[in-house]
Amino acid sequence: MFLKYQEGGSGQAGNRPLYCPPIRTRWMPAIRQSPAEELSFSERSELEMSKIAIVTDSTAYIPKELAEKYRIRTVPLRVHWGSDTYRDGIDIKTVDFYERLKTDPVTPTTAAPSIGDFQKVYEEALESAEAVVSIHIAALLSATLQSAEQAKALLPGKSIDLIDSGSTSMAMGYMVLAAARAVEAGASLGEVVAAARRLIAPARITFTVDTLEYLRRGGRIGAAQAFVGNLMDVKPILDLRDGRIEPLERVRTKKKAVARIVDIIARHAESQNNAPVRLAAVHALVPDEAAALLEMAVTRMNVVETVTTDFSPTIATHSGPGTLGLVYTLA
Repeated sequence: MFLKYQEGGSGQAGNRPLYCPPIRTRWMPAIRQSPAEELSFSERSELEMSKIAIVTDSTAYIPKELAEKYRIRTVPLRVHWGSDTYRDGIDIKTVDFYERLKTDPVTPTTAAPSIGDFQKVYEEALESAEAVVSIHIAALLSATLQSAEQAKALLPGKSIDLIDSGSTSMAMGYMVLAAARAVEAGASLGEVVAAARRLIAPARITFTVDTLEYLRRGGRIGAAQAFVGNLMDVKPILDLRDGRIEPLERVRTKKKAVARIVDIIARHAESQNNAPVRLAAVHALVPDEAAALLEMAVTRMNVVETVTTDFSPTIATHSGPGTLGLVYTLA
């Protein structure tokens, strides 16, 4: 029995819950004995949620229902495309973005949020919260965290904890949700930060791309450069951990790539004594393949929650249409 979120269309707005049985996650601290216990659950939740605000960036692409439920604030990255500028996840539909990416000869570029973007979100959050926990895409992949640090410096005396996720997409998204769920459970600021940080080391994204060309253009290819030059008949399997994209192996077909991704993640789960895990299938315009990937994966591991979602346009700019991956983290 596990939580399952699956997209009903493209982008965050299409994500909707299919089945949400109540679960008690092992890391969540019990609500302390206090006068707040005399309140109803919804009133108590509002009281606790107001103390600590959770902020992330648009590359997490957390399903809309979850982001709204936990009042997660999102700072969008930017996509520059010729003379056009789009806020990630806001100004352009995901399907439209992917279709243009496949046909437009102009290569889009991405940019971190401005210092002002972060400062505005932090100031608004601190109007009703005592502290902010801000969790972001790996500093090795983006200057987003640097902008957040500079915004924090403009707000001396304010409690703002910044966390480098070392990752992106739902690997980071699950860290954000862990922090938000800890807040809802009545955790202290230190416990909320710890809930997110404990998921940094075990988090990983294993994925395949239809071509390495987009990664090459964006300068994110790293050690996977070794795969360039002979991709006519193979699909690369790549791993994102600690902010770096590393090559794992090559297989002949997308179908074999999917099977190997599941096998790689399942073997990793076995090495963790089959501890409860959360999975996410993330994709760029291949929802059916994502569903098949996740269906295969849940039979191999002790899964307590799943999510299916798109790669954000900012990430898809560098990975390209057809990208398909599996996110793994401990529950």
